[in-house]
Amino acid sequence: MSIHIVYEVKLLLYSFLTGAGLMMTYDLLRVFRIFIPHSYVFIGIEDMVFWIYASLTSFSLLYEQIDGGLRGYVIVGIFLGMFIYDKTISRFFLKFLKKFWKYLKMKMRILFRRKRRQ
Repeated sequence: MSIHIVYEVKLLLYSFLTGAGLMMTYDLLRVFRIFIPHSYVFIGIEDMVFWIYASLTSFSLLYEQIDGGLRGYVIVGIFLGMFIYDKTISRFFLKFLKKFWKYLKMKMRILFRRKRRQ
C-alpha cells in the first residue's frame, strides 16, 4: 500500500477518535448536569463552551495533520465517531449513571431518616 493511502487511513482513524473523544467530553458534561442540576441559562453557557472547544479541537486536527486543508471525509469521520460513540457506549454509561444516582439518593434519604429518629 502506498504511504499516502496509509496516511489518509490514519487520518480517518484520528478523526473517528477525535469525534469519540468529543462525545466522551460531552458525556462528562452530562454527568456533571446529573449530579448538579442547574438552570437553562447555565446549560446554554456550558453547551456554548463545549462547542467552542469542539470546533477548536476539530480545527487543530485539520491544522496539524493537513495544514488547515479541508477534507470532507475528516469532518464526516468526526461526526461518525461522535455518532457511533453516542449510540453505543454513551447510552449504557448514562443509563448506568442515572440508575446509580437514583440509588444513591434513595440510600441518602434512608440514612437521613435514621439520623432524624435518633
